Amino acid sequence: MKSSLVAISAAVVVATLVTGLKDRAALQERFGLGSAGKPAPELMMMGRIKPTDASAGNPEFNAQLVADKIEAITSPSSPAPDTPEPNAAAPQPAAPQSAAPQTAAQRAPVAPPIVSAPPALQQAAAPAQPAVDESALRYFASRGDKVRLQAEISRLQALYPNWVPPADPLAVPQNGDKQLEAMWQLYSDGRYAELRKAVADRQAADAGWQPPADLLDRLDVAEARARLVNASDLKQYATVVDIAAATPSLLTCSEVDVLWRVAEAFIQTERAQRGQDAYTYILKNCTNPAERQATVEKASTLLAYQPMQALLTLERPAADGSKEFDAIRDNLARRFMAEGNDDTKLVIAADYVARLEKLAETEGLASDALLLGWYQLRRNNDADAEKWFRAARAKQDSAAASQGLALALIARKAPEEAEDVMFRWRADSEDATSTYLAATANLMALQPPADLAEDVLHRIATEVIARKYVPTAQQFGWYARSLNQFQTAARWFETALAWKPDDEPSAYGLVITREQLSDRKGVLDLQRAWAGRSSRITNLEDTSSLSPNAVPPPLEKGALAVQQPAQPTQRPPTEPLPAERRVTLQPGSEVVVRAARPAMETVTVPRGPRQTRGCSTTIDAGQLEPADALSRGWCLMDINRPMEAISAFEAALQSPTRKVREDAAYGQSLAYLRAGLSGNAAVAATKAPQNRQRAAELQVAILADRALSAFDAGRYRETLIYLDQRAQLQQERIDLMVLRGYCYLNLKMYGDATRIFEAAAATGSRDAVRGLADVRNVTHPDVND
Repeated sequence: MKSSLVAISAAVVVATLVTGLKDRAALQERFGLGSAGKPAPELMMMGRIKPTDASAGNPEFNAQLVADKIEAITSPSSPAPDTPEPNAAAPQPAAPQSAAPQTAAQRAPVAPPIVSAPPALQQAAAPAQPAVDESALRYFASRGDKVRLQAEISRLQALYPNWVPPADPLAVPQNGDKQLEAMWQLYSDGRYAELRKAVADRQAADAGWQPPADLLDRLDVAEARARLVNASDLKQYATVVDIAAATPSLLTCSEVDVLWRVAEAFIQTERAQRGQDAYTYILKNCTNPAERQATVEKASTLLAYQPMQALLTLERPAADGSKEFDAIRDNLARRFMAEGNDDTKLVIAADYVARLEKLAETEGLASDALLLGWYQLRRNNDADAEKWFRAARAKQDSAAASQGLALALIARKAPEEAEDVMFRWRADSEDATSTYLAATANLMALQPPADLAEDVLHRIATEVIARKYVPTAQQFGWYARSLNQFQTAARWFETALAWKPDDEPSAYGLVITREQLSDRKGVLDLQRAWAGRSSRITNLEDTSSLSPNAVPPPLEKGALAVQQPAQPTQRPPTEPLPAERRVTLQPGSEVVVRAARPAMETVTVPRGPRQTRGCSTTIDAGQLEPADALSRGWCLMDINRPMEAISAFEAALQSPTRKVREDAAYGQSLAYLRAGLSGNAAVAATKAPQNRQRAAELQVAILADRALSAFDAGRYRETLIYLDQRAQLQQERIDLMVLRGYCYLNLKMYGDATRIFEAAAATGSRDAVRGLADVRNVTHPDVND
């Protein structure tokens, strides 16, 4: 009697639970299981998406045991005489019999758990399961597809946080719908278009049949994944983000390739922080060691140094006490040092510098020594730079190693060795040529003059004439004067002026040399030509101190500075755009075009007695008459002192004469442009009315300067806008066409870049030819290798 009462009571409880499942919301509220609504994942809200650890939601679920059981069941074997058909449901152990009749729920077969739960868990009431379509789970289990089975479990856990995977998916009876099985097979094979047609055909034939919602959901997700991957391959990054936003179920650890592509899309659409968030999510939640390491490697090619340090703090310790990313830390150090070479303000942690130094010493790679050499040279550590460049040349004498060593030698005032080091590589590239010529200019300018062998002088002179390099030609003139060879000096000064007629130091050297040669007519011709432009030439009086036996005064220290690629020196709008550009490639990385390392510039101060008239002295321009201030402003512009010229022109703007004010406004605009202040130049141009020709000339110069500034700052779309505006006023110069081509290259518009470079190359531009090579390096790196 007692057993009958117990059975009846159990039946009542089961019936109550079955009835309660019909109102899941009420049941969840009753037992405190949370909201009945399914949480909707948000795009890239990484902290809200659960990890893909399948065992997190079910202490009884053991993925390895399930995989083993799948493999055992699906492996071919000889069927026993009593073995049922493969499609038949496996027989289940009978439930314990009781005296009372069994309910429908009690008569259902119960799958034995793969891993037995502790007694306390077995006795506890199981939480209410959400209504989840598990047909895909059963299908992948029956086919032995362990990878898709695990991915399906991860997907369902992300969509239904309260869902617990079945302990044994194989124990769930399979349906006998052969057509549906065929549809799942099409899905498994990735034949999505055929699957869509099969569903439509069956619905047309059987109006009452509806495909499983999970099949349609998974088909939508699979097609979205295919579209996302295709958009990523085509560099359509905005589309990648849009698809990911519409399909949040793709953003899980089981789809780590999708997460990588979304992170790249964010970074390429100038949302680097969102891209960093995606990588952070992977490192915080995903556990696959190979995928975690690949994540760091991919991130290092797209993120800057500082964001990468934040990602590396998520590194997990290994069981042997080492660090998770030790295998790739050497390459990370190389990548960070290369970034430090491009940005002189970036301070790389001492650990990375020390690691690369150790690598350079132990592995002996010239490339590592070069990275260290350029890093130290950029930071004016000339002694350390020289050490590493010499080490690189000892391993492999290359143009880059020789160029770096030459720059370090010039910095420590050893131009003779610098010239010797670079002579072999002088024609390797434009950078190498510029460095060699800079070394020759500094060598010829040494005080006291260097005792150079005849063959060295001959080879320097040959290169200078071939390249028409004015600074060294001018220094040859001063060098010849120091040897009392005044006829030779005059010819060198004349040569320099022929190459650059506005080179005032060469003109000054020529005028004093002609004076000493008693060429009075030649002196007067030069004075007339430079009247109003150089007071020391027009006011030349006493040259007794420059007699043939006199020792010339020492050359004042020139300004020697290595221009950095991240912050190029601003140039007057009349100067051509430098052509040095290079492409940095790393396997699998996004390509970025940056300015190359410009060669050393040599600024020389002309020899001769100082003059007290003209604009050689510093005075307050406000104390001058407007007309005198205007003349002083142009004089200061001639000797390249634009900031002082700005003040002189400002004083000239106070003139009551309209012509003086117009000239002053025009001159001040040019001075601002030469100083790299295009915004101020535009304001200055409005201070006095300008004729149409001058207004157009200033506008063209201002737009060109703004285009250069925008390009140097990496704002390539803005650069194109300024170039388009300038092109409406004046035909585009070849150097600006090359600049436009590099803008297109940086914006990944390779077809437009090729078209521009080809057009410019047809004019004989070497810069454009280099641009075409850069495009080929980006678009066909394997071919160029």
